[in-house]
Amino acid sequence: MKIEKRLEELGLHLPEPMRLPPGVSLPFPWVRIHGDRAFVSGHGPLTRDGSLPSLLGKVGAEVSLSDAYDAARSTALAVLASLRAALGDLDRVTAWLRVFGMVNAAPGFTSAPAVINGFSDLVLELWGPETGSHARSAVGLAELPFRIPVEIEAEVAIR
Repeated sequence: MKIEKRLEELGLHLPEPMRLPPGVSLPFPWVRIHGDRAFVSGHGPLTRDGSLPSLLGKVGAEVSLSDAYDAARSTALAVLASLRAALGDLDRVTAWLRVFGMVNAAPGFTSAPAVINGFSDLVLELWGPETGSHARSAVGLAELPFRIPVEIEAEVAIR
């Protein structure tokens, strides 16, 4: 439970599973395990109780770069919560392979990589450069579900 101990040392808490808005059904798992890989569906930032945060909207208009970075960090915690639920122990992650970050970007906003650094920086802080390094894309999109500022999916190797 090395990773969970590190989270505790940093004063970070994993959120409860996402509480879907009324009438929303998602017919897929948050994490799909196949062989020695775990594929993580797109996650957004969550509060500790699993609800959507109050800060929603387009980065570069309604959401600042700094707040979007924090939203990406919060999204990392949501991803870790789903991985822990699926794997039982975050120490089963042997390598972060790929991260795809999407930013709800206002027209002209071109700093999506700086936003998604909030996710990558936390993964690297928890797992270190050997296990935490990952291939990554960060793109700006016209809209994201529920007006979340950030959505991130990932792939990890597991034991």
